[in-house]
Amino acid sequence: LLDPPRRHDPMTPPKACLSLYLVDDHPLMLEGLRISLEAAGHRVLGSSGDLTQALDEIQRLQPQVALVDLKLGDRNGLELLSELQRRRQPVRCLVVTMSAQPWHVAQAFKLGAAGYLLKGAAMGELLEAIETVGQGRRFLPPQVAELAHAGSQVGGDLDAVSQLSARERQVVTLVVRGRSSVEIGEQLHLSPKTVDTYRSRLMAKLGVADVPALVRLAIRSGLINVDGD
Repeated sequence: LLDPPRRHDPMTPPKACLSLYLVDDHPLMLEGLRISLEAAGHRVLGSSGDLTQALDEIQRLQPQVALVDLKLGDRNGLELLSELQRRRQPVRCLVVTMSAQPWHVAQAFKLGAAGYLLKGAAMGELLEAIETVGQGRRFLPPQVAELAHAGSQVGGDLDAVSQLSARERQVVTLVVRGRSSVEIGEQLHLSPKTVDTYRSRLMAKLGVADVPALVRLAIRSGLINVDGD
């Protein structure tokens, strides 16, 4: 069940002070959000643009709500959602991103996100989203609800991509960005042979025979974005 967004006066204090954690790889964005959210009455327990650090700190600090960007360098916020779901962390996740890819929206909710907001939204809507998610309800503005519906209706490429593990999504993202097996192995702490095994397995799962076909599928499915987010 989806709760329609309500109008929110950005000058109105939140109904409850919520503990937050911010995941974004832009320091200015993190600092601006921290200042604005604390001025609105919430507590920001920590922030990071590094997925591994964010996972560790969320587990240690136990925030009520995590604001998660989907673009984290060469990694993806969907990996964080997947790992939090696997660890059964009680934190409620609100995705705050530039990505309007239907697959990203559908996959985020599949991986346990409680809300999804595009970065072009006003601060009042962000505060409303945090409050809604913190109350245990889902937050989907009308535009995002349409994207979620579109993402849930498409098949083919998206069905295949949804079967990839978090590690396979990491590998395919780096492959389509032109990284070699040695470079991927160094970044993910894997041997080149293991990377080659992942590459062969994920290409078989996706039904592609070469890297150009893999790149086209990754763009079609929204696994990567040509706009850089």
